[in-house]
Amino acid sequence: NPEEVFAAYDGSGTDCMMLQEGIEFEDYFRCYGVGQRDVLVMRYNPGAANSQARYEEVDRSPIPPKMLKRVEKDVLALCRALGYDLNTVEFAVRDGIPYAIDFMNPAPDADYHSVGLDSYKWVVETVGKFLVEKARSTAGVRQFSANGYLEPSEAE
Repeated sequence: NPEEVFAAYDGSGTDCMMLQEGIEFEDYFRCYGVGQRDVLVMRYNPGAANSQARYEEVDRSPIPPKMLKRVEKDVLALCRALGYDLNTVEFAVRDGIPYAIDFMNPAPDADYHSVGLDSYKWVVETVGKFLVEKARSTAGVRQFSANGYLEPSEAE
């Protein structure tokens, strides 16, 4: 209701607030983005009792290829726009459309007990490779700029 929204806004002070619609979802994904190029998409149950169950109490069927490709593309777009080399992005899917719900998490949980062995191994290996590449690179640090992300591309 408007009173609650304005009360939260008034109490936020100088904090940046984001108003989001509550999405009644039919599927939900939590995705790791590493190095602005690698993505791991996992089904996720945000309503589960604990962090481990959030990854275990999920639909085990394969993610449809079209949805997987869309989510991977969106994860990379968000990570690149934010300048994040490590991030998790959560999507709630309603009527076949993935909505980014939580996408500013540059220090994500990657604990073995939370994400499970396969995801843990992926994170350790992928972040490790990325860090070695960065350490060996002679390229300078890229200056973050949102230019180019705020205008839609002609390809879209």
